[in-house]
Amino acid sequence: MSDAPHVAVLGAGPVGLDAALACAAAGLPFTVYEAGSSVARHVRSWGHVHLFTPWDLNVSRRMAHHLEAAGRPVPSGAEPPTGHELATHLLDAIAQLPALTGRIRLRTRVLGVARSGLLKHEHIGSGTRKAAPFRLLLDGPDGEHTAHADLVLDCTGTYSHPNTLGDGGVPAPGERALDHRIVRTLPDLGRPDAANRWAGTVLLVGAGKSAQTAARDLAALPRTRLEWIVRDPHPGWGEVADDSLPGRQHLVDTSRALASGTHDRVTVRAGARVDTLHPGGDGVRVTLHTTTGPVTLQADHVLALTGYTGDPALYRQLQVHECYATGAPMNLSATLLGSAGGDCLAQPPAGLDALRSPEPHFFVLGAKSYGRLNTFLLRAGYAQVDEVVTAYAQPGIPAPATP
Repeated sequence: MSDAPHVAVLGAGPVGLDAALACAAAGLPFTVYEAGSSVARHVRSWGHVHLFTPWDLNVSRRMAHHLEAAGRPVPSGAEPPTGHELATHLLDAIAQLPALTGRIRLRTRVLGVARSGLLKHEHIGSGTRKAAPFRLLLDGPDGEHTAHADLVLDCTGTYSHPNTLGDGGVPAPGERALDHRIVRTLPDLGRPDAANRWAGTVLLVGAGKSAQTAARDLAALPRTRLEWIVRDPHPGWGEVADDSLPGRQHLVDTSRALASGTHDRVTVRAGARVDTLHPGGDGVRVTLHTTTGPVTLQADHVLALTGYTGDPALYRQLQVHECYATGAPMNLSATLLGSAGGDCLAQPPAGLDALRSPEPHFFVLGAKSYGRLNTFLLRAGYAQVDEVVTAYAQPGIPAPATP
């Protein structure tokens, strides 16, 4: 690697843009590759949703410094923003900063990352592999082409890769054929047309915060009957003791109230799993495995909010050691599984060694680095950026401040 490694940042979400600012501050040449037509594509897709965390936990010190230096307002305060507010008030402003001018390639999808001249199994742990540049296959406005980099930061997130409905995490029989009838992202149930759009019986699958949000909002629609499928027979709803995030605790309280059976248009089926899906009339016929035996339901809508995981296909030709349980890079996964009791606010900084993989100069950062773990916060991603970019910063250039 040269004294000034070229950095490829994959994804222009919050962590990707913060990584770009860190590279600029450290004197590292960089290019950001973003598949969407604008930055923060994933954030905008859940733009109607409020975060649990306030502005002060979602703006890195580096972002604030650059915005202040450019005379731009810095979002702040204790109010949690929506995804749209995060994108328009923060991330759009970051993308327009002089430090990032000409560095973001929009509508450019990274199809794969490899080592130039090497296959996955070759030169394990050798200096030859470490010295070989990365080769990126890109699909952009002018078609497919390649680019090279010395350091790759995968900040592509998870939101565009939802999990499936079936038992054991594989698709249920009939699920793939009915994919066009299944909504897999959290819809905007506050829209004026939501009461008509979601009229009838909705089969909701999942128990995380996205599913809890959907259940709360669907229960408020007057023409909707909700069948809520929860795999755990005794769900705890992700409650955190003495939760300092009011929005998160409110969802837990609401979910418990719905599960109590007091709402006449909501049935919560705890300990149930989806067995099969078939076309049925104008809707979908679903067979469930429950604690009392098989149950068949007829649904007008199927809403699958079973979580999201990153796409490992990007680096299938690289020597990335993934955790057998979480799918996250092994060192980081081991660190996270052993810390903080699952509360995202209590996660300690991981450290650079936890972020390393056997593939030299390749790092998975941001939500994707947590795999199936749901304890990621943006401030953790910003801290990861600091760990990595500081290690590669040019001598004599001050390291970026820690958010």
